[in-house]
Amino acid sequence: MKLFLLAGQSNMAGRGVITPEDQAPIPGVFALNKEMSWVPAVDPIHFDKPIAAAGLARSFALTLLRFAPQQRIGLVPAAMGGSSLDEWQPGGALFAQAIQRAKAAAPGGTFSGILWHQGEADSGKEELARSYTARWVPMMTALRGELGSPELPVVVGQLGEFLRTTEGGCPFSGVVNEHLAQLPLRARRVGFVSSSRLKDKGDLIHFDTAGLHEFGRRYALAYLGLDATWG
Repeated sequence: MKLFLLAGQSNMAGRGVITPEDQAPIPGVFALNKEMSWVPAVDPIHFDKPIAAAGLARSFALTLLRFAPQQRIGLVPAAMGGSSLDEWQPGGALFAQAIQRAKAAAPGGTFSGILWHQGEADSGKEELARSYTARWVPMMTALRGELGSPELPVVVGQLGEFLRTTEGGCPFSGVVNEHLAQLPLRARRVGFVSSSRLKDKGDLIHFDTAGLHEFGRRYALAYLGLDATWG
């Protein structure tokens, strides 16, 4: 089974409204639940908070299966809503939890990638936004190292364009997005996914369900650009 670690904050965990489609099992796609058991990957895949809902992971997996229907995919949820990049640094609780979950998943397959969406929590202060790359690269280097693959493919996603219209909370989201877009130039085998034209769910912070489905598809296509061996 091909394993993917899902990390970051609430837009990776998913806050979209769950539809019947989101709760229909996908043959060959599994998720590691809170009890560290493999179950059919139906939303909510994450359990970081009671409001966890539809996310991008299922559409990511479904898109990959279209290119290799025989594969089995294991999704390892580790995102935490509201988390900052500093909270993901080695030695912190979220980093440790992600590694714990990854190690619990490892006997079931081989890690093939990391999906990352985070940055809203670092968009409130200019110094955090402008230091994003300097803090992200060593964190991801350590995370890849813990997973035993220094060049494990990593896909990062752009923050929502709608954050520009948010009053107060994310004034430096544009700066964080500039850093996210440059990460493929700062670390090997990193792909960047645009969130262009994706809409929020009405709160100007979280992608809506349709946007998350499309975002997952884009993540998958970016991943395929990093892994020529898929399939």
